[in-house]
Formats: sequence, C-alpha cells, structure tokens
Amino acid sequence: MGQLEKESKKRTRKANLQKAILSGIFIAGALSVALIAPNMAKILKKAEPEFMKSKLRKYSFNRSLDKLKKNGLIVWEKTDKGNFVRLTPKGEAKLQQLEINDYEIKKPKKWDRKWRILAFDIKEQRKGLRNKIRYTLIRIGFVRLQDSVWVYPYDCEDLIMLLKADFKVGKDLIYIIADSIENDKNLCLKFNLCH
Repeated sequence: MGQLEKESKKRTRKANLQKAILSGIFIAGALSVALIAPNMAKILKKAEPEFMKSKLRKYSFNRSLDKLKKNGLIVWEKTDKGNFVRLTPKGEAKLQQLEINDYEIKKPKKWDRKWRILAFDIKEQRKGLRNKIRYTLIRIGFVRLQDSVWVYPYDCEDLIMLLKADFKVGKDLIYIIADSIENDKNLCLKFNLCH
C-alpha cells in the first residue's frame, strides 16, 4: 500500500472514530467518564472493526477524546456523582455534518421519471455558505442546471431537510419535484437513465 493510501485510510479511521465517540455521547446524553470506555467499545466494534483489533486503540481513543475537547466539541463536567462528558452545540453540529457526509440516497431499481430540483438564493455576503452547499450537492451527485439550480433524479427530500437544518437556510433553499425538464436528454445521459 502506497503512502497516500495509508494517509487516506488513517484520516478515514480518525473521522469514523470521532463520529462514533460523538454519536455515543449524543445517544447517552451526558455520559459518565467511567462508562465511556465500555460503552464506546460496543459502538466502535460496529463502526470501526479494524480499530478494535489495534494495539493502540486505547491510546487513539483517549487522544481523540482530548482532541474533541480541545476543539470545543465536548466538555467535561464534574458533579457529586462523578465526571461526565457531554456534547457542546458545536459538537452536535459536527456530528450532524459527519452524518450528512455519510448519508447515501437509495436509488430505486426503476426511476419514477420525476426530477428533483433544488434552487437556492443565498446573498453574496454568505458566499462561504453558498460554496458549502454547492460542494455538498456535488458530493451527493446533483448536477448543476443553472447557477443556483441543481437537479437529481431520485427522492432526496429527507436529505434536503437535513441540509436546511444544518446550514440554517430553510426558506433560501427550495425543493421542487418536476415531471419534465426541457431538453433533459443530457441529464438522462449524466445519470445513466437513458434506455
């Protein structure tokens, strides 16, 4: 395995570990520090089986916790019942972002011949947000129809609702279902829908 592949695998493992830790804390609410290790072992076994075989897993896990704390994604709280860790609002936002990145739209065996169109109008002052939305749509598989108009052939309403919540752009992002688009032959080719 080449150096780039090793580095890519390492980054993926770190992201999976972060997501597993954040998910575990989110599910449990505030989680006792003493209970983190046993509960996380179960979650990590499902999320990252290779990591669980690693001799460095305890070190990596503790390092990840420290990094999450340093980045303001989790906080430690001391109470009379012990030490607890919980997600910060920033941690919840990061978890939601990680979940969106992992979200996959299930493609039906047969296309329903309807186009899902996403139009957004985001002002120039929020150019960074506009670019994030574009990048996310490209990653999902949307095709640009015009400047801020994107198209996809399958039901993706649930994902769009997540995007609206994550980017806080409820009314600025409009989801449309259309039976036809003028000259859609190129779109059919791009999505491999032509028969």
